[in-house]
Amino acid sequence: MQLKRSSFTVRGITFSAMFAALLVALSFVNIQFGFSQVPFTLANFAIMLAGALLGARYGFFSIALVVGLTAIGLPLLHGRGGLDLVLGPTGGFIWAYPFAALFIGLLVPRIKGSGVTAFALIFLTLFVFGSLLLYVTGVPWMAHVVTNMSLTKALAVGCFPYLPGDAVKAFVGALIVLPVRKMYPVSRLDGAGSAWVSR
Repeated sequence: MQLKRSSFTVRGITFSAMFAALLVALSFVNIQFGFSQVPFTLANFAIMLAGALLGARYGFFSIALVVGLTAIGLPLLHGRGGLDLVLGPTGGFIWAYPFAALFIGLLVPRIKGSGVTAFALIFLTLFVFGSLLLYVTGVPWMAHVVTNMSLTKALAVGCFPYLPGDAVKAFVGALIVLPVRKMYPVSRLDGAGSAWVSR
C-alpha cells in the first residue's frame, strides 16, 4: 500500500540532520576578538551550504532545528546553549540563521547553468543572504543589548571587520555548490524513490 505523500521525506530529514550536525561542528570554529563580542565563526558557512544544497524547506528545517534546541538549553552553538545565548549580544545573528538558509534555498535552485554567470549569481546569493542578512538583525540587536553601544559602534565592531571573511566563505561555498548540485540536485530530496513520512 502506498503511503500518502507529505511535506518531508526520510531522505530529506536525514540530510537535514547531517547539515544540522555540520552547523554544530563548524560553530566550534569560534575565534573571539578583543574588540568585539561577535566571534569569527564558520557557522554561517554551514548555513550557506544547507540552504544551497538542501533547498528552502530542508535548509530552513535543518538550521531551525539547531537554533530551537540551542534555545532550550542544548550546548550546540559554540558549545553553548540557553536563552542567555539566544537573547544575548549575538542573538540577533542566531535568529536570522534559519531565514538565511530559507532565502538561499529559494534562490540558488533557480540559478541555472554551471558557468561563470551561474557561479557569480550563487556567490552573490550566498553573500547577501548568508552574510549581509544576518547583520540586518544582528547589529541592531547587539546595539540594543550592549549598554551604551550606538548603532554606528555596533556596525564598526560587529559587521565591517567580518565582511571580507564572509566574502571568502561565500566564494568557497559557490565553488562547492556548483559541482555538487549537478550530481545531487535539491529535487532528489523529494524524489519519487524516497520513502515518505506521514503527517
